[in-house]
Parts: sequence; C-alpha cells; structure tokens
Amino acid sequence: MNNKKVLITGASGGIGKSLCEKFIESNAIIICTSSDVEKLNNLKNLYGSDHHYYLLNFTDKNSISDSVKQISEDHDDIDSLINNAGTTSDNLFLRMKDEQWYDVIDINLNSNYYIIKGILPNMIKKKEGNIIGITSVVAFTGNAGQSNYSASKSAIIAMYKSIALEVARRNIRVNTIAPGFIKTSMTDELNDIQKDTIMEKIPMKKFGEPNDVANLALFLSSKSSSYITGQTFHINGGMFMV
Repeated sequence: MNNKKVLITGASGGIGKSLCEKFIESNAIIICTSSDVEKLNNLKNLYGSDHHYYLLNFTDKNSISDSVKQISEDHDDIDSLINNAGTTSDNLFLRMKDEQWYDVIDINLNSNYYIIKGILPNMIKKKEGNIIGITSVVAFTGNAGQSNYSASKSAIIAMYKSIALEVARRNIRVNTIAPGFIKTSMTDELNDIQKDTIMEKIPMKKFGEPNDVANLALFLSSKSSSYITGQTFHINGGMFMV
C-alpha cells in the first residue's frame, strides 16, 4: 500500500482506529473523517501531518455533500474508500421514536450514498479503485431492539452489490465486511448478563478484536484481492455461518 490513499470514515472509533493504524503500518496515506472536532484533533495529534483530516456531519446532507466535495477536490487519487462510520440508537420497534429511526438511517446508510457519489467519479476516471462498507452480522440475523440498525446495515449490502455491478468494468471493486461482536465502546456498554447471553451464541466463545476487521480490510484493498467484488465477508467467530 505504499503511498496509496485510503479514506476512512468513523476513524476515531474502535474499528476506525485499527483501520488507520493497519494502513499506516502498510505505508498508506490515510484520510480520516470524524463528526467530532475534538476526536479529529486527537487523530491529528496521534498520526501526524503526513495524513489528512476532515470533519463530516452525517446528519446534514448539505454539510456532508460539501465536505465530500472538498475531499474529492483535495484528493482526486483516492485508492480505497472504507465507509466505517456508524451509530446505534436502540429501542423496541413499537417504542422507537422517529428521530431514532432517521438518525440511524442517515448516519449508517445515507452517508454511504453521499460519500460514494462524491468519491466514485475520480475512481472511474482512474479506472481503478476499491470501496468497502462495514455492515454487521445483525443485517442477516436481526436483533431485538435494533430494527433501525439492522435495516441500515442490511440495506448497505444490497446497495454495495448494485454498485459493484455498475463499476466492475472500470476495475473498481466493491465489497462489505460484516463483523459480529467486536470489542469496542459499543460492546463495553453491555452488562455481564448481556455479554454471557451473546457468548452462548458464539462457537469460539470470545468477542473479536478491531484488528480482525482491519486485517481483512487491508487484504480487500490490496492487489491480492483483485478478482473479488460484490461479496460480503463475515467475521463473527462462527456466530453466523452462511
């Protein structure tokens, strides 16, 4: 990945940081985004001025379009785009508020639309590129209290498959990664009873590490995966087997 440019959204989260570190180790130039100014500054202090940092507000379509346009103009040579940013706002379906539904759909799904639409034209001009979306095991299994999250992550898979068909002839590969339960701030919020219940469903009897996702993302961004597109890769310790 020497001097390859990689755009990573949600770079300040657990998986996001692992993605950044993995690609930096591989000598890539990373373009980090976050929706939080303080977290973005922390990334800049962490990774230095050799890389690039942008604020993205996923709940404002005008703001996100303007920001992505700026990224596209500043970096017309992006090799890989990893849409990693995501959020949860759980509630039982009948109790779910409209804001919970729309916020999760906007951040997890609609942001992918605006970002890909802004970055893809440069990849088409180059006749080369790689796009990865981070989805979830619950896109396949569903999860009580997460109808909004499950819907957003499931829609990403169908969206990416369709885009993969459209751009395959331009040598642009489009895939998704579906993590199971990975050790992040989200899993840290679970109590012991919840963790034990989940662990019963995982044959490997452990949560995954953010690095497990980063390793696969690096492979999918490399020449080693040059004939892979339109696929979803599961990292879940056997929790869900296709």
